[in-house]
Amino acid sequence: MTPLIITAAISGAEVTKEQNPAVPYTVEETAREAFSAYEAGAAIIHLHVREDDGTPTQDAGRFKACMDAIRERCPEVIIQPSTGGAVGMTDMERLQSTEVAEPRVNLPHPEMATLDCGTCNFGGDEVFVNSDNTIITFGKTMIQRKVKPEIEVFDKGMIDTALRMAARGIIRSPMHFDFVMGVQIAATARDLAYMVHSIPEDATWTVAGIGRHQIHMAVLAIVMGGHARVGFEDNLYLAKGIPAKSNGELVGKVAHISEELGRPIASPARARDILGLPPLVFA
Repeated sequence: MTPLIITAAISGAEVTKEQNPAVPYTVEETAREAFSAYEAGAAIIHLHVREDDGTPTQDAGRFKACMDAIRERCPEVIIQPSTGGAVGMTDMERLQSTEVAEPRVNLPHPEMATLDCGTCNFGGDEVFVNSDNTIITFGKTMIQRKVKPEIEVFDKGMIDTALRMAARGIIRSPMHFDFVMGVQIAATARDLAYMVHSIPEDATWTVAGIGRHQIHMAVLAIVMGGHARVGFEDNLYLAKGIPAKSNGELVGKVAHISEELGRPIASPARARDILGLPPLVFA
């Protein structure tokens, strides 16, 4: 079976140190958590960045500082910045994270970044807006910058939107999807299978289970041939009532389960091959 790519979503934009003291805010803390995840088996670091007080930001300078610090400790890892931003940001403000060059590895822009393919409700009055025009802007910008999108989908309709965009040349194949389960669509085996069977045969996919769904969604990904995302952005607990001490603990738990089930863990180099990314070239 194809090795399992583990993505570590190390901080997100919402979780706080009050919820778990290990949540990273500073550049140093971000690099520390990225290294803990990489050392435990993560091939991809999904990256949000914060100011030192924990305020989320899309500032390109802050992304560069964090990416440089991660690359110093994890030279080979795939760094996947988020373009989620915050409510009220313009498209180009959100896309600042894709502007960052990585001279250490001869990259003018990040290898990957997220592309959300629809609007969704995050609870209460919080609405994450991604209009068709936003998706078009993001898709065209990522093609121009040679950034592979990870297509974020929170329900089946977002897959259909991505496929329509692909037909128009806005998103290029082969596509890579991240199914976020437990926000709009239920985190069940039935619904995951429905999502998986709705994407092209040449596409790859990852699943992110939110909160208590994180580990059992990861296990389903292991046995179904997909890939898994874990980390503080989605879940702060190693088990019920037991806060995780690091992102590495969450990655290590999934890596152990995968190896016990006979599926090896993908290195960053193997992950690039699976995802169709070019090999990393160091300066």
